[in-house]
Amino acid sequence: MNVIVCMKQTFDTEAKIALADGKISEEGVQWVINPYDEYAIEEALKIKEATDGNVTIVTIGPARVEEAVRTALAMGADDAVIVDDPAAFGDEFTVAEVLAAVIKTHPFDLILTGNQAVDDGSAQVAVRLAERLDLPHVSTITKLTIEGATAVAERDAEGDTEVVEVKLPALFTAQQGLNEPRYPSLLGIRKASKKPVKRLTLEEVGLSRDEITKRVTVTEVFMPAQKGAGRILTGDTSERVRELVRELRQTSKVI
Repeated sequence: MNVIVCMKQTFDTEAKIALADGKISEEGVQWVINPYDEYAIEEALKIKEATDGNVTIVTIGPARVEEAVRTALAMGADDAVIVDDPAAFGDEFTVAEVLAAVIKTHPFDLILTGNQAVDDGSAQVAVRLAERLDLPHVSTITKLTIEGATAVAERDAEGDTEVVEVKLPALFTAQQGLNEPRYPSLLGIRKASKKPVKRLTLEEVGLSRDEITKRVTVTEVFMPAQKGAGRILTGDTSERVRELVRELRQTSKVI
């Protein structure tokens, strides 16, 4: 069974965010595989081992993204495709269009990816990709069982569990709890350096810049206001409620 995993390299979740010239500074930042994508990689590897299949990593990013790709290959993925072209580093629409163009040239039975990236948290790319490829899509899965050409997925549904049966090929997004991602072994790290990694430009993917022009423009990036000290309201209940409403209206201005 051929599995494609769409992966993103993101900031380490412990990284301290700083702004420079109105943008998020990347100076001194540790880069890692998006944690939700690690669940997708692990699930793909389990399917590969059960079916004698193949796992291909597909990602978009500059030269530094190869470090994350090599980690995925060391975990057990077989090969990878990196689209390294600044025109492909756009918004969720751009990324979905580029991923779709790459995946159309690869045989696959299912696609796995993280439920969302921890840096932007938009959770849009996978849904857009499924729509672009005309595939059924099941999000935030916590269990996946493959039975021939059918997949049965359990997904988080606002604290409850929903069971979905879908015909393959299909796209699934991984949620925490799906599995426990493995660490790369020393042998895996050695093998990873020899596994094939294909680098493509936008032209080689078959897209023009006009086709993938981003739909969203970020007008401002700023840090949230620092939290002030808490305040304990005094008096009887009616007095505390009046004071709370006054604070919410006049100070916090949330109502």
